[in-house]
Amino acid sequence: FQKIKLRQRVAINMDKRSTRTQMIGQDVAMPVALAPVGLTGMQHADGEIKAANAAKKFGVPFTLSTMSICSIEDVAAGTGGHPFWFQVYVIRDRGFIERLIERARAANCSALVLTLDLQIIGQRHKDLKNGLSAPPKPTLANLINLATKWRWGMGMLGTPRRGFGNIIGHVDGVTDPSNLSAWTSQQFDPTLNWNDVEWIKKRWGGKLILKGIQDVEDARLAVESGADALIVSNHGGRQLDGAESSIRALPPIVDAVGSKIEVHMDGGIRSGQDVLKARALGAQGVYIGRAFVYGLGAMGEAGVTKALEIIHKEMDITMALCGRTDINTIDHGILLPGTYPV
Repeated sequence: FQKIKLRQRVAINMDKRSTRTQMIGQDVAMPVALAPVGLTGMQHADGEIKAANAAKKFGVPFTLSTMSICSIEDVAAGTGGHPFWFQVYVIRDRGFIERLIERARAANCSALVLTLDLQIIGQRHKDLKNGLSAPPKPTLANLINLATKWRWGMGMLGTPRRGFGNIIGHVDGVTDPSNLSAWTSQQFDPTLNWNDVEWIKKRWGGKLILKGIQDVEDARLAVESGADALIVSNHGGRQLDGAESSIRALPPIVDAVGSKIEVHMDGGIRSGQDVLKARALGAQGVYIGRAFVYGLGAMGEAGVTKALEIIHKEMDITMALCGRTDINTIDHGILLPGTYPV
């Protein structure tokens, strides 16, 4: 009888699981943010606005890419002024960076995400194979494929947002996609250094997240820069073939700086179990890219919501099966010994 009573009590307690936590001081429904994904507005008409609204309603952060289709102002208007995060690069035109920062501030962005690992664009074989470029150079195979996606085509015809909204019209000489490619190839600054990070932090003045950290030395320098968080990331594996996976690079970075700065992670997060694995290895939060973009492409805003619901449910069930009721108690204890890097 006592054993039965104990089991009943445990079952009752297990019904009160909590996935709520904080990322850079922001209360979130689960430790997940939507990553900055370029061209999101080409996956679905007004894609960035729809993804931002799904994130807003679910209670997780949305990060807008500089290379988005919808502009900062579009997303701010489309979400009713709800705060979101904005991602920038270090480019040669410092005046443009300053204007971007001011636009992000005016749009009520609550954090700036600075990408550090794209000063030289990698040889992306899938992009080369599929002919992805700006402006687009459709192949016969692309055109045949597009002909079967009439709903997508109707949606894109029904929106005026089909260019890079944060850039076109905001840079001298860039008036349409045809002259954007040349500007982009010339602007990513390979001389990026920690003085640039300090310069951007000073002009922004708010929460700053550094994206693209993969080793302990850079993590320590990130702490010294005064950033609020860093993202352990290999850019989705698209920059350097053979680069170390984010989940493997995470533990030593957490051990070195985890008490001094928030450590986040992206790359390969496809399920709620992936979120918990990263959390168990010390990540305060994770970012999803493909997972929400697939949902967006399939179902628009409802698809992004569905992707978030799936991840949340997987987290909830996994926590229950691991005997944990609070996301903030997740640690190495849920992992099988010998199955994770130490």
